[in-house]
Amino acid sequence: MQGAPEAAIPAIQAPELIVAVETAADVSSAVAALLDRLARIGRGERVEWWRQDEEGKAMRLHHAEGVCPCRRRTAVPLGPLGVVTVGETAAAVLVPEVTRLVPLLRRRFDAERLIEVTSSLARRNEALQDFAALVAHELKTPLVTALRMNDAEHGLIAALELVDSLLEAARADDCGEAACAATCLGEALRLLGAIPARVSAELAGAVPISGTALRLVLRNLIANAVAAGASEINVHATATARTWTLTVDDDGVGLDDGSYASGSGLGLSLTRRFVARLGATLELAPRVPRGTRATLAIEGER
Repeated sequence: MQGAPEAAIPAIQAPELIVAVETAADVSSAVAALLDRLARIGRGERVEWWRQDEEGKAMRLHHAEGVCPCRRRTAVPLGPLGVVTVGETAAAVLVPEVTRLVPLLRRRFDAERLIEVTSSLARRNEALQDFAALVAHELKTPLVTALRMNDAEHGLIAALELVDSLLEAARADDCGEAACAATCLGEALRLLGAIPARVSAELAGAVPISGTALRLVLRNLIANAVAAGASEINVHATATARTWTLTVDDDGVGLDDGSYASGSGLGLSLTRRFVARLGATLELAPRVPRGTRATLAIEGER
C-alpha cells in the first residue's frame, strides 16, 4: 500500500485553520481552504470532501487536495455539508482538528442559508407588492369603461381576465422560457382593441422571455405610445450571441410632454421592476424629430 511520507506529521496550529475558515468568501470556499491546509500539514496525504448530489441520493466527491493515496480512510461528518475523509497516516492528527472545526462550519452554513431564505422572502414580498400595484392600476381601465358604457358584466369579465393574466405573469419569472414575439404582439393588440395608430412589425423567431410577460410589456408600451398621440408604431427585434433586444418606436409627442407615461398599461416604474425580475432592462429615449423609443434588452448566452 502506498502511503504518505514517513516524516512525522507536524502539530497543527489551530488558529491558522480557524482563520482559513473564517476569512473564506463562503462556506464552500471555507471547506476547500481547510482541505488545502490539511493536505499540506499531512505532507501530501489526500484529503477529500464528499457531498450529496443535487437530488440528495448519492455522495459524490466535491473537492480534494493532496496526492498521496491511502486505502483506509477516516470520515468526519460535517452535517449538511457532507463529510471530510483523511488517510490513516495523518488521521491521528487531522481528524481531531477537523472535528473541532465542524461547529464553526455549521454556523457559517446556517448563516448563509438564513441569508438566502431572507433574500428569497424579500424578493417574494416585493413581487407581491408589485402584483398588488399592477392589479390596482390595470383594473381601473376595464371597470371605468364598464361604468361609462353601463355594462357592468362586460367590465367584470374583462377585469377577471386581466387578473388571470397578471397572476400568470407574476409567476413567469424565468427568462429561459421561449415565446414567439410575433404571436405575443398579436395578442397584445387584440387585448388593446381598436387603436388610432398603425402598428408595423419586424419580428421573427423565439424570444427568451415568457409569452405572458412579453405580451404584458408590449401592451403597456403600445398603450403608452397611443396615449402620446402616436399614429405610427414600429416593433422590431434583433438578436446577437449574448443579447436579445426588442424596440418599440413611435411618432408621438415624446417624453417631455408627459403623455407617454399616462397610457393604460402598467406604468413605467412598475414595468421596469417587472422586467428586472425577469433579468431584463427597459430604457426610454427620445426620437428625432419626435417620438419615443422603448428598448427591452435581455442579456445572456443564447
